[in-house]
Amino acid sequence: MRSALTVAGGVLGLLLGPWLAATTVRLARRDDTARPSRRRVAVTAVVAAAAVGAAPALTGDRPAAVALAWFGLAAVVLAGVDLAVHRLPTRVVVPALAGCAVALTADAVATGGWPALVRAAAGAAAAYGLATAARLVRPDALGRGDVPLLGLLGLVLGWAGWGVLAGGVLAGLLLGATGSLLLIAAGWASWRTRVPLGPPLLAGAYVALCLAAPLPVG
Repeated sequence: MRSALTVAGGVLGLLLGPWLAATTVRLARRDDTARPSRRRVAVTAVVAAAAVGAAPALTGDRPAAVALAWFGLAAVVLAGVDLAVHRLPTRVVVPALAGCAVALTADAVATGGWPALVRAAAGAAAAYGLATAARLVRPDALGRGDVPLLGLLGLVLGWAGWGVLAGGVLAGLLLGATGSLLLIAAGWASWRTRVPLGPPLLAGAYVALCLAAPLPVG
C-alpha cells in the first residue's frame, strides 16, 4: 500500500508541476499573466513529484500523509519564489499552516496520536515565537516571511519529534551557510550578499524527516 501511494503521490506531483510553476512565477513577479519557462515547468514537476511522493513513504497510509504532501507542495512554491526575489509569500505559508494543522488533527483522531499533535502545536508556537523575538531584536536577521515559515516548520517537524525539529532547523542553517560559502568561493556572491533562507530551511526539514523515517504514531 505504501509503495502504491508513493507512486500515486509522485504522479500527482508531476501533474501539478505546470500549475505550481505558474504559481511560483506569478507570485514572484506579482503578475497574474506571467508564464513559466519550459525548463521551470520540468524542474518544478520533478521536485513536486519527489515532495508529494515522499509523504506516504514517510508516514504510510494515514492522514498525516496529506499534511506532508501539502507541506511539500507549499515548499516547492516557497523555495522557487524565495530564490527568485528573496520573498516568502504569506498567501502560501498561511494556508499550508492551516491545512497541515487540520490534516494532523485528523491523523490524531484516526491513530490516537494526540501527544504528537500537542507537540506539533507547541513546536509551531515555539518556533514562531523565537523567530518573532529574533526579528524584533535584529530586523535584518530574518525576513518577514521567514517568521511564519518557521512556524510551519515547527508544526510539521514538531509533530515528528523534538529531535526532528531541532535537527531540521540545524540542517537548514548548515545548508544555508555551506551554500553561502560556496557562492562566495565561486565569486557569485560577497560576504554582504543576502542569501535566501527559505530554501535551505525547507531542504533541512526534509533531511530531518527522511532520517527519522518511518515516522511513528504519537
